[in-house]
Amino acid sequence: MRYSDIAARNRAAYGPDAAADRDTFAKEPWKLSERSAFLSRLRAARASSLLEVGSGTGQDSAWFQSEGLDVTAVDMSPSMVERTAAKGVRAYPRDVLDLGFPAESFDAVWSMNTLLHVPTDAMDEALASICSVLRPGGLFHLGVFGGKHEEGVMAEDHHTPPRFFAFRTDEQMLSLAARHFEILDFHVYAVGVRYQSLTLVRPVQW
Repeated sequence: MRYSDIAARNRAAYGPDAAADRDTFAKEPWKLSERSAFLSRLRAARASSLLEVGSGTGQDSAWFQSEGLDVTAVDMSPSMVERTAAKGVRAYPRDVLDLGFPAESFDAVWSMNTLLHVPTDAMDEALASICSVLRPGGLFHLGVFGGKHEEGVMAEDHHTPPRFFAFRTDEQMLSLAARHFEILDFHVYAVGVRYQSLTLVRPVQW
């Protein structure tokens, strides 16, 4: 399946009804912990600007903004962007492969459970795109569900149309990340599914 077809499918799956439903979701404690830990790293690094890639309804973007960061959000779904913008966050309908920002625009990037919709053969391009808009030395939280290599349309998915997912082994994720970033931290949560949490740094020389 071509990337453009995957993107169109998932964009349709995250339409107005899905956005309205997801806006009612409460954050699980482990997600709040991940978010707070990343904020602590940002404060230690004196980061001031953050890009969220795959903002969903903007809950994380709005929280980071309330903590004093200058936040910009992107999501491929216009419905999700509308929800994010309604929370007072600067938001744009953009694809991870074409973020549309000048090079080295942000001190940090946050992306939770978004790049699991990017097929493995496009992940190198996605990570290069993110790296290009991050300032040298900038921090990137990359979090996805995974643990084994499996990708395709999830037939039993409750979204319409069913979404495409790409799950990767820990070794795959670390190898992909290391092509563009230094790996500051890697850990996992077993939360029914396996959450792979990577804190990455754009090298000063890239």
